[in-house]
Amino acid sequence: MRRLEKRQIVVTGASRGIGAGIARRLAAEGAQVAITYSSNRSSAEAVLASLEGTSHMVVELNVADEESVKRAFDEVLSHFGGLNALVNNAGITQDQLLLRMKSGDFDRVIQTNLRGAFLCTKAAMKPLLKSPGGGSVVNITSVIGQTGNAGQSNYSASKAGIEAFSKSIALEMGSRAIRVNCVAPGFIVTEMTDQLTEDQKEAILQKVPLRTLGQVDDVSAAVAFLVSDEAKYITGHTLNVNGGLYM
Repeated sequence: MRRLEKRQIVVTGASRGIGAGIARRLAAEGAQVAITYSSNRSSAEAVLASLEGTSHMVVELNVADEESVKRAFDEVLSHFGGLNALVNNAGITQDQLLLRMKSGDFDRVIQTNLRGAFLCTKAAMKPLLKSPGGGSVVNITSVIGQTGNAGQSNYSASKAGIEAFSKSIALEMGSRAIRVNCVAPGFIVTEMTDQLTEDQKEAILQKVPLRTLGQVDDVSAAVAFLVSDEAKYITGHTLNVNGGLYM
C-alpha cells in the first residue's frame, strides 16, 4: 500500500526499536521520513539506509531542549519544504519504587516524555496548518499510562499526561483540520523484552488474552493508519495495541 505517497513526516526517537519500525513502515507506504536521534547518529544512519525510497533524512534532536527542537524542525522544514505529520515516539524510563525514586529521576522522565511531546507538537503546528488536506499528530503512549505499574510512577504519569494532552490539542485544532491521536502499545518484542527471562515472559503472557507478545509491525501499522487519509474522521482517540491486556 502507498497510502502516504509524498507525505513528509517526522518520527522522533527513530534510531532503534519501535521508532525505527515506524519509520520503515511510513517510508514503505511512500512517505518522506525525518528520523530523529538524541545521541547515536550511527544507528540513525543505519535506519536511514534501510528505508525504501529517497529524500529521507536524519536530524539530531533532544526533545527536552527547546532550542534543540527549534533547530531540528528548522532543519526538517529546510530539507522537506513542509510537513504533513508528526509521530512523537521519543521517550525514556527511569524505573524505581516511589520511596527510592529521586526527584531527578521523576523530572527527567516527565521532561523527555511529556514536555518533549509538547515542544515537538508546538514546533510542528504551524507547518502542519499549511499541510494540504490537514495534518496529523500521533503520540506513542503506553498501556502503562492506562493501568499504572509498580516502579514506574514517573513513566506512567508521563504517558497518561500525553493522552490528556492529545485530547486537548485535538479539541483545539480540529477546526483547523489537524488530527491528534495516540497509539498505546502493550508488551512489544524489542531489545527491552529480549532481556526478560522465559518465566517473566510467561507471566506477562498469562495476562494477555491473545497469549502472545506484540511485534513492532503491529505498532507501526497502527501509526500508518492514523496518519493516513483512512483515519480522516478520527481524532482525540487512543488506539490500544496490547493483545487485550487492557480493555
